[in-house]
Amino acid sequence: MRKFLPGMLHRTIVASVLVVMALAPFALAQDADSVLRIGYQKYGTLVLLKARGSLEKRLAPLHVEVTWTEFPAGPQLLEGLNVGSIDFGTVGEAPPIFAQAAGADLVYVGNEPPASAAEAIVVPKDSPIRTLAELKGKKVALNKGSNVHFLLVKLLEKAGVQYKDIDTVFLTPADARAAFERGSVDAWAIWEPFFAAAQTQTGARILADGNGVVSNHQFFLAARAYAKKRADVIAIIIDELARVDDWAKTDTKAAAAALQPQIGLDQATLELALSRGGYGVTPVNDAVLAEQQRIADAFYDLKLIPKHINVRDATLQGNSAGTQAKR
Repeated sequence: MRKFLPGMLHRTIVASVLVVMALAPFALAQDADSVLRIGYQKYGTLVLLKARGSLEKRLAPLHVEVTWTEFPAGPQLLEGLNVGSIDFGTVGEAPPIFAQAAGADLVYVGNEPPASAAEAIVVPKDSPIRTLAELKGKKVALNKGSNVHFLLVKLLEKAGVQYKDIDTVFLTPADARAAFERGSVDAWAIWEPFFAAAQTQTGARILADGNGVVSNHQFFLAARAYAKKRADVIAIIIDELARVDDWAKTDTKAAAAALQPQIGLDQATLELALSRGGYGVTPVNDAVLAEQQRIADAFYDLKLIPKHINVRDATLQGNSAGTQAKR
């Protein structure tokens, strides 16, 4: 009997390995279903939701764990969603359009109301620039593909300045702030809370904000595969975000206090930023999608995106297969 043990052991090991290999895809699927990976930026409703911890409590009975990853801006966040490192995130108006044009299979699942005053073009306090028309030939810093990209396009259009007649300097908010303070750029197109911080900390002067020009919706997006597989989880996230928005709207001081340890800005700056926000999370409707389509068309006309897109394709009702076939 002893001489047969090695062969028996070999067969046992092979059988065990085959079982593990057969079960591995199932285990990975189970793991994917049990973790919600959220991408967030330095500010906004998701940061408040993270601080409160209420989402984790809601998802615990479903045995879903929540992980959080911070991104410097919307385009980088949606790249993370595109490559599969996160399942859900929040961005402004422009990033989903750039991402969709680049082939990202994402879906809009909710949005906040317009917050037109929460983004602006600012100049240093001692800048001689007083009007938008004076930006012609000047250097303007912005994060490429972010919500302020469309703000800049529309404000220049309003002032009769062609987009090609300014010198766009594409920088992340941190790098743009440094360039702005050094005087390396003439103006900065920026959003909250960097906008409020520039005002309170550097004395930056508002050249123009989004009032009467753009809506500046905040969008919540998910990877299409995740949204289809875990509609129950998506519904819970949207509900929790709506609850947080209701709280922040009625108690700005408490919301600012909750944000303070998360992002390191002082109470006054955060209260200023929150005062310009849009509150109340709702599903994306036809009117909002139509606004997004106008932005996408404007970007295509300016050759900022490589092809025309149908924004409705980036919804759960959209023709994902048709969209892929056109690429």
